[in-house]
Amino acid sequence: MTKQNTTVEADTPNSGRRDMMKMTGAGLVALGVGSLASASASASSTPKLTDEWDKTFAKSDKVDHKKVTFPNRYGITLAADVYQPKNSSGKLPALVISGPFGAVKEQSSGLYAQTMAERGFVTVAFDPSYTGESSGEPRNVASPDINTEDFSAAVDFIGLQSNVDRERIGIIGICGFGGMALNAVAIDKRVKAVVASTMYDMTRVMSKGYFDSTTPEQRTQALEQLGQQRWEDAENGKPAYGPVSLELEGGEPQFVVEYAAYYKSPERGFHPRAINSNAAWTVTNPLSFMNMPILTYIDEISPRPMLLIHGEKAHSRYFSETAYENAAEPKELMIIPGATHTDLYDQMDVIPFDKITDFFNKNLA
Repeated sequence: MTKQNTTVEADTPNSGRRDMMKMTGAGLVALGVGSLASASASASSTPKLTDEWDKTFAKSDKVDHKKVTFPNRYGITLAADVYQPKNSSGKLPALVISGPFGAVKEQSSGLYAQTMAERGFVTVAFDPSYTGESSGEPRNVASPDINTEDFSAAVDFIGLQSNVDRERIGIIGICGFGGMALNAVAIDKRVKAVVASTMYDMTRVMSKGYFDSTTPEQRTQALEQLGQQRWEDAENGKPAYGPVSLELEGGEPQFVVEYAAYYKSPERGFHPRAINSNAAWTVTNPLSFMNMPILTYIDEISPRPMLLIHGEKAHSRYFSETAYENAAEPKELMIIPGATHTDLYDQMDVIPFDKITDFFNKNLA
């Protein structure tokens, strides 16, 4: 196992924004959770699957790509991209990939999927339930239960493909879906190895705030306001949505600026279907996250191997460090020197694809 210890000081937001983040249990302006205030962002119907290449990264000439759909256990139809090495034969190992929280498969998860397909894996990058091109109403809702199931549904799908060895399936989760991936692998014994990159434990940050700074009084107040929002939603017959994500006004903490630099930039990660680029979550989205700690059984991933990857300078690094401490062997924590949280979304010279490839080659052998 490997673990590098380096002290990282968190960026300090201004007091007003910090109080709001604590109040919501996460705030997560950068992740589209929004505020507890009423806002004007509205839901849209599930878009039709697009045929054109609309990814935020260039198409590789080393892989074949196709769009697919498949159901999860709750009857929601998930939309996904399948990548596989060109001119491959026989049964190959496979990887299921999703994340970040509030992103779509055309962004970071697709980049990971295409890159790993270039390296010999059949990969599937999916849009979580209620987001992107996947079905589910209302739009832009997350669930620690349903989103964990989404990973297992993708395992169902990829394991039925004629060119996949279902005994050699791994998972990669990015950001908030790194935590979901670990939760899925803990219960889904079909998965043989897992990588969580720049991982967030969304249930921890929504229930306790950043660095577990939310007081019991603040948590109670947040839940009371969420309860009042439920009354408003019930009276209106539809959910309210938070403000459009990452519309910076100045004074935001550095990590929020870094999120905006990825999600709002057409040169990097902007995509019109991504919540973090162009929309918002429902205001009541934090509710189910507030009392469902998804990493309670992380030790049950063992004896299957786990690789946690995080940036040295990422504000979120403590999530991976805690997960590493609580997990059982075999486990590894890889800290990337100088890297921020979002560097691991798309920076090809920062994401350790050689390490990820070696990890899965060894553990999906």
